[in-house]
Amino acid sequence: MDLREQAGGNSMTGDKAAALMAALREKDIEYLRFELPDMHGTSRSKTVPIDKVEAYARRGLNFYGGVLGLDTSSNVVPASGLHGDRNYADQALFPDPDSLRVIPWVDRTASVVCLGYWEDGEPQRAAPRWVFSELVKRANALGFDVMIGHEYEYYLLSAETKGKLFEGIHIFHTVRNQYTPFLDGLVPMLRAYGIDVITHNCEYGGSQFETVYGAGMNMAAADKAFAFKNGMKEIAHRNGLIASFMAKPFAGQSGSGCHLHVSLWDRKTGANAFLDPAAPDGLSGAARSFIEGVLAHGPAMMPLINPTPNCYHRVKPYTFAPSNVSWGFQDRSAMVRVKATRDERTHIEMRGGSAASNPYLLAAAVLAAGLLGLEAKASLRDQSRETTSEDNSALQKFPQTLEAALDALGRDKAFQAALGEEFVRVFTAVKRHELARFHSHVTDWEVNEYLELY
Repeated sequence: MDLREQAGGNSMTGDKAAALMAALREKDIEYLRFELPDMHGTSRSKTVPIDKVEAYARRGLNFYGGVLGLDTSSNVVPASGLHGDRNYADQALFPDPDSLRVIPWVDRTASVVCLGYWEDGEPQRAAPRWVFSELVKRANALGFDVMIGHEYEYYLLSAETKGKLFEGIHIFHTVRNQYTPFLDGLVPMLRAYGIDVITHNCEYGGSQFETVYGAGMNMAAADKAFAFKNGMKEIAHRNGLIASFMAKPFAGQSGSGCHLHVSLWDRKTGANAFLDPAAPDGLSGAARSFIEGVLAHGPAMMPLINPTPNCYHRVKPYTFAPSNVSWGFQDRSAMVRVKATRDERTHIEMRGGSAASNPYLLAAAVLAAGLLGLEAKASLRDQSRETTSEDNSALQKFPQTLEAALDALGRDKAFQAALGEEFVRVFTAVKRHELARFHSHVTDWEVNEYLELY
């Protein structure tokens, strides 16, 4: 919960402000970043000296109100309604004290994640963090906590050449796992940042890596993913590298995904609500309905979980990235891989997301779809009898372009309602604006193919 909501009005309560300040002093912090996750999952922030923090925490930190209406190049998107329509007004950022993290690579500096409010007290309902928080509240009201873990793949590249550190296919190769001195210090640095790393290894593609950390509950899960992704980019930059979460940076080589691990937990008993030891497959009725919701709204989810034109180079058969609406027990080629372990580890792994996706929107898309299935008590369709990575005509194909994905979102009224009208309007305007820029660009391929021929 953000400080404005905790205060129940336009300022932070004295007790909450005092508690935040006490935590900062205990950690010997001199500077605090007020971070705002934008539409793309990028951190936008202001750094505030400690003696100015309390006043901003109580009343809000002034910040341009149209940040959510900027595209991936920070171009103003007029159709978002967040710029001239609001006289280019400021918003006020209120920090969530539960998101406080010490930044180990910057001296005596910490960060908090914020939500923005307009001058009249209205929240920025298009904010990805707001959208996810509202869905978490919806799950909580149904009696569930939401356990989520984001599992990212990414490339480490030279900042100077934008090239790989090594070539070839070396998944789990021990020498590549620690290929540069930077990698020796990466895991300790992330752990000092509050990212509870479980495993670290090189992935399938040359210079591709995967660093896995523990799942989190409710808002803390998405906040940790936001911290990991932006922290990785900042640490790499400070060491002459690029940590790229681009979905498909190299043609013909591995794309980078973000597999989302999800389970619901009963708030009264603390038990895993996806587990039913008496069921033949160990899955509860709640799990089966949740999975069906994800499948039913899979096409509409696509622009949130694959938000750039580049992402659709990855959503192809035989890539370990699903290309159709499908599920299966332990099936790595399916959209929903079900891990029915018959114990408290029972959960689903939604494998359709790109590493480029905003961690709040990836989680929001899966949670919104799953809750729709749960609330409808939807019956789970049969598992495919064939390997889902094959060109199976019986399975519904994912949209193969961002345009088609946005069209699918526009047709799914129930899914739109779950996300919120304002979010869908702003998100769609931003993505259509990016697509217009994308289609106006003349590519190297076109020049090389046609310049002399014609």
